Amino acid sequence: MAPKKIRLSRKEFEDIVERAVDRIPWTIRRHLHNLVIAVERRPSRELLEEMGLPPHETLLGLYDGVPLSERNLTAPPLYPDTIYIFQDPLEELCTSEEELIEEIERTVVHEVAHALGISDERLEELGYG
Repeated sequence: MAPKKIRLSRKEFEDIVERAVDRIPWTIRRHLHNLVIAVERRPSRELLEEMGLPPHETLLGLYDGVPLSERNLTAPPLYPDTIYIFQDPLEELCTSEEELIEEIERTVVHEVAHALGISDERLEELGYG
């Protein structure tokens, strides 16, 4: 028998996202002050296609913005940078609330790293892949 998946309301999930973010060490969390964290049910098919991912690929989060390493002081970004957290894929992956909190925490840290200009390859080297 397969383990039971978590199913939460949007509000319950957003509360868990907030708890997960609170657990992130300050050295990383301090970079969130200019980032919006938004919850979406799942990534759109168009987004997956744009990223070159097949429709069955799991995407837990996404950083949308201009990484600090690519910013230009004379042309600041027009919109705030956003980290999207995708509720359905995270719930499908996790079987307990604690596991969900840990996975959201890991996802947010991963996306903050992208905001700082850290590549997926470097994240793998650091053990956050």
